[in-house]
Amino acid sequence: MIKNKYLSYKNMIFLNRTAIENIISLEEVMDGVENAFLAYENNNFEMPDRIHVNNKENTLLYMPCFTDEIFGTKSLTIFPKNSQIDKPVIDGFMTLNDPNTGEPLAMIDAKTLTELRTGAVGGVGAKYLSKIDSSTLGLIGTGVQGFQQVLFISKVRPIKKVKIYGSNKKKLKDFSNRLKKKIDIEVVICNSAEEVLKETHIVITATSSDNPVLPDKVELLEGKTYIAIGSYKPTMRELPKGIYSLINKIYTDTYFAKEESGDLCYPLSEGLIKEEQIHTIGSFLKDKEKKIDETVFFKSVGMALLDLYVAKIIYEKAIQLNIGQKIDL
Repeated sequence: MIKNKYLSYKNMIFLNRTAIENIISLEEVMDGVENAFLAYENNNFEMPDRIHVNNKENTLLYMPCFTDEIFGTKSLTIFPKNSQIDKPVIDGFMTLNDPNTGEPLAMIDAKTLTELRTGAVGGVGAKYLSKIDSSTLGLIGTGVQGFQQVLFISKVRPIKKVKIYGSNKKKLKDFSNRLKKKIDIEVVICNSAEEVLKETHIVITATSSDNPVLPDKVELLEGKTYIAIGSYKPTMRELPKGIYSLINKIYTDTYFAKEESGDLCYPLSEGLIKEEQIHTIGSFLKDKEKKIDETVFFKSVGMALLDLYVAKIIYEKAIQLNIGQKIDL
């Protein structure tokens, strides 16, 4: 049995957004995500497929995961219409437990955890799957996740300009102002997705659309790195048909994405791609040559292993720094 290094901490702790953001850096989150991708390849975990409970357009996600050192469960609600009433679309908690006794160790704000680890997934994707001199980033979707993607990718690539597009012009202006306050970057508000694609090196799609959000024009699509993070149901699609004719390999965080995301299950069912074209980003990290094609597609749906690795870092730093609201059980 593994020595229990958590036994001396008898209180469960609660970590809110402020505590989390004070504890961990963007670089540390990306390190955790990268290690989770490698753990996935080495099968160093126990994790069922993500459990979906759908009620009309709303979704409950239940995501347990075990490793030898710790285990935990993220419960997440996704209510898309919350954006219309200025409430978070994503909400919930992540619980961490002692692997030997099952005792609860921490409860962590899942909104913040999900924002950070999903942003870090895009950052790691860009770090390995885009050209090293990529300086212009395109973004479709100006919600919380779009914001995080820009922050993380700017840490791994010399991004000087970001071109943004979304259906709500007021949100575009607010997004632009907030982003420029956060990092030193030129923000261009575009009038169409087609405009976003022109002279852009990396393209992020961060929407919950049921239909492709990019134009189906091969001449505009080719030669870029695409990081699609929005589609998490089989009915949702962000990428157009044309992109599949440009790529030899598709990278994803988990093979379950083939069933979960319309950006993979749709082209598979239509014969636009074959299963052998789909590879995990973890397998790419282990590949010593690490060669990428001219046009690259990375599809992320997320998985509990990512949350667990990042949450573990947050918890251990909280204990070290004596941060967090103690809950006496």
